[in-house]
Amino acid sequence: MSGNDLMIWDRSSETQDRDDLAQVQLERLQASLFRAFRNVSFYRKRFDDMHVAPEDIQTLVDLRHLPFTTIDDLRQGYPYDLLAVPLREVVRLHHASTTSGRPTVCAFTRNDLRHWHDRVARLLAATGITHDDVVQFIYSAESSAGNLGFHGGAERIGASVIPAAFGNVPQQIAIMQDFRSTALVGAASATAHLAQTAGEMGLDLRRLSARVAVLGGEPWPESLRQTLHTVLGVTAFDHYSLSEFGGPGIAGECVAHNGLHVVEDHFLAEVVDPESGAPVADGEEGELVLTSLTREALPLIRFRTRDLTRLDTRPCACGRTLVRMARVSRRTDNLLFVRGRTLPPALVGAILAEIEGGNPRYLIVVERKGGLDDVEILVELVPGQAMDSPGKILALEQRIRERLHEQTDLSPHIRLVESHTLDTLAADVATRVIDRRE
Repeated sequence: MSGNDLMIWDRSSETQDRDDLAQVQLERLQASLFRAFRNVSFYRKRFDDMHVAPEDIQTLVDLRHLPFTTIDDLRQGYPYDLLAVPLREVVRLHHASTTSGRPTVCAFTRNDLRHWHDRVARLLAATGITHDDVVQFIYSAESSAGNLGFHGGAERIGASVIPAAFGNVPQQIAIMQDFRSTALVGAASATAHLAQTAGEMGLDLRRLSARVAVLGGEPWPESLRQTLHTVLGVTAFDHYSLSEFGGPGIAGECVAHNGLHVVEDHFLAEVVDPESGAPVADGEEGELVLTSLTREALPLIRFRTRDLTRLDTRPCACGRTLVRMARVSRRTDNLLFVRGRTLPPALVGAILAEIEGGNPRYLIVVERKGGLDDVEILVELVPGQAMDSPGKILALEQRIRERLHEQTDLSPHIRLVESHTLDTLAADVATRVIDRRE
């Protein structure tokens, strides 16, 4: 078997003729629509409101006649309203907090888990990972639920898996040395920090065995690819994941590094205008919309991801025929990704309003220090609010920090400032964010 064969995990699915792929997608789409319409009252009502039925979808183009699903719909349906199978058939539930205080859930049947691990195995194999590799995970313990997919995919390939938590970086480096790890899988910021720490320790990790780094969980700059190659001697690959679909296993880069291949026989990808919701022309940038084709427990129809990208159906040098999506660096909202976690400005505002009262002005400043994201939140004192001692100021800052940590698992620096201070720091304070990262 050639090296290229090893990099294509499921050749029949990943290299099939696009007309054949379209037929597979249509058949699976129709089955998924009937399942959702029959078993999920939310979708049945949506379809009825739009005067459309599953049998009306006779081509993939007809998909545009169906309603969108949003994150707010998932929040409203928490925990079980959107399930398409009896609870006794659900073997795993993932819980995710959201900005509204109401979480979302992702459910799996046994078949869902099998499909998930197979999809992740495909995307890991596309980076060159095989059964001969030792894969070291450097995600934080708090983000472990979705990343069980990475574990299952690596084990599906037959690789040796080391599930090491990120917190202790010197220990991570020691594991790389002792276990001769050949592949790293983790958040981009965590991997960058590991490289930074290794440099500060005077270690030349290029002499070790690591050769591949799969980075997910957050957008990362193209310059990081060269940095990791220089410091760690690894080739970095981007990976696209969504907690609403369980996490990883949606799209990933191949050795051509020319976009991320979408697992199209399991997900139907569209790109629409963020404002109108109408499809954009081929190759144009817009909001990514995903429809699940094989999920049994919780099918999602035309889910608006809020991520901006473009699709490319041209042949890829790797031999795959699957559509490629451009790397995501922007969203339709101003949601921040920090150290592999999300920081919604709206959540910051809600917490400040709860603690301080009124509608305090604030500014989130994000920078990268020592390879890690650093967040400072400047909060203007509410007019008339008396902070007549350092102790009161420190206590309020600590209270805000603790509430943010409870909601986001982040511990940003909080600094209280006098009224109108922010006007001198940002031209448009209404944006709420200054992101100084590359």
